[in-house]
Amino acid sequence: MRVPAFARSRRFVVAASLALLGTLVLVASFQKQGPPAELPVAEPPNAEVAPVLTGGQSTSSTPGGPPWRYGRADARFTVVEYADLECPFCRAYFAVLKRWIDAHPEANWQWHHLPLSMHEPAATAQARVVECVGQTGGSSAFWQAVEWVYTNTRGDGQGLPEGLRYPGLTAEAQQCLNGDRPDAVIRAQAEEAAQQRITVTPTLRLLDNQSGKTLLLHGPVEGDALLSALDLLAAGGNEAATTKEMPADVVGMPR
Repeated sequence: MRVPAFARSRRFVVAASLALLGTLVLVASFQKQGPPAELPVAEPPNAEVAPVLTGGQSTSSTPGGPPWRYGRADARFTVVEYADLECPFCRAYFAVLKRWIDAHPEANWQWHHLPLSMHEPAATAQARVVECVGQTGGSSAFWQAVEWVYTNTRGDGQGLPEGLRYPGLTAEAQQCLNGDRPDAVIRAQAEEAAQQRITVTPTLRLLDNQSGKTLLLHGPVEGDALLSALDLLAAGGNEAATTKEMPADVVGMPR
């Protein structure tokens, strides 16, 4: 089955482009299973207001609560991103993926916590904050908190600058932080990733909500390469598929 938005000529052009970039190997597999914003200029440390997500789509069309989604609730495809809030690759990819989701209503974006041990304890600390902001403020608040963390963190496990806290943290969110509810969410998502042998960030799992099939992509993938992957997923089939991992510098990742 083909998706109308994916032109055949584009698919062939993308395939040719990926062949030129074939320096790395990406493992992609099909399996059956059931069932956001460009980074702004960083605010100064004494900022008193949280940044507002910008772009064409509102998070209000997706259900609140974890797993958090950005984009249309009725989108055929879901891009599940396994991410770490202290990962510099994830930070650079955030705006790239946000722009792509805004431009492609056939897909939405789902966040999946995967704090890496090399970035602890800062990675889990940041994840707890965004979870509590989301749980008390809703989907838009969650994505604003993720954006704020990526804008302000020093990354690579260094965490936020000394004394900097999320602006406008409500008493309800603080109460959430004092409890263990966010830890349960983060731990469950990290354990699920481990069961699927996902150990690096960012990793993408593309889900066809119509067929239930998934395609696993290791590393940041953008633009026409994502369209090509969705086209491949929509085409279905029972055999394992092979594609290429996009080099880090293609999407401006830190080297």
